[in-house]
Amino acid sequence: MSRRVSALRMLGFVAAAGMAGAMSSPVAGKQGGQQPVKFSEAELFFELNDTDGDLGIHGSVDGEPWTDLEIAGPGERMLLSVFSSGRLRTQGMTQLFFESAEPSFEDLSPERFFLRFPEGRYEIEGRLQNGREIRSVALLSHVLAAPPENVTVSGVPAAEGCDAPNLPIVPAPVTIAWDPVSKSHPEVGKQGNVKIRLYQLFVEREGIKLSLDLPANVTAFEVPPGVTRMGDQFKFEIIARTVTGNNTAVESCFIMQ
Repeated sequence: MSRRVSALRMLGFVAAAGMAGAMSSPVAGKQGGQQPVKFSEAELFFELNDTDGDLGIHGSVDGEPWTDLEIAGPGERMLLSVFSSGRLRTQGMTQLFFESAEPSFEDLSPERFFLRFPEGRYEIEGRLQNGREIRSVALLSHVLAAPPENVTVSGVPAAEGCDAPNLPIVPAPVTIAWDPVSKSHPEVGKQGNVKIRLYQLFVEREGIKLSLDLPANVTAFEVPPGVTRMGDQFKFEIIARTVTGNNTAVESCFIMQ
């Protein structure tokens, strides 16, 4: 689900990813006794599609123009190395977004998935064009929010998914609502305290897409008639994002009357 963060078109560099053993870092060390600067954004987080039953890991990094970047997890195990070259190295890079493949739980169980990506501190280090180090720490948590429940479309209970029979048929205006999320997921990840940073809502149909962020105290939204009048069947997605950055999503569809 790559629509959440605008991704840099990664041209002109080679990215090598893996959970291989620690490597000597080409970006480590201070230059001339200078303290490293920090990235303006350095995030690692999980995204669970509770409707489809799949998990992925995402990362987002932004900051001053850099040429090389590495991410290492607990035990200094390498997660990602990026080396720019040629004209892109001369230009410098500022933003990088990635997301992993998201196999179904039948192909990769949540337990095996989390073993691949242990929670804890992940060092994100890069080298600026002037040779100075840029560095931040991202904290990865295995606590995910419970899925939004009691989802309704104009008061009608939402279907379990877009493939379900008898999708809700509703007139305009369409209001999508759900209960506030206050607990961790009962089955996936660890149990723990959950605080919602925001909700994200997406409504789409064949090239038409409405996306918005909603404050944690807002759990209903009326879809503008200008959107719903442009089609008959629409897909929607609700994401609960925790303060640690983890996302839990549910999906469904509705039909306009």
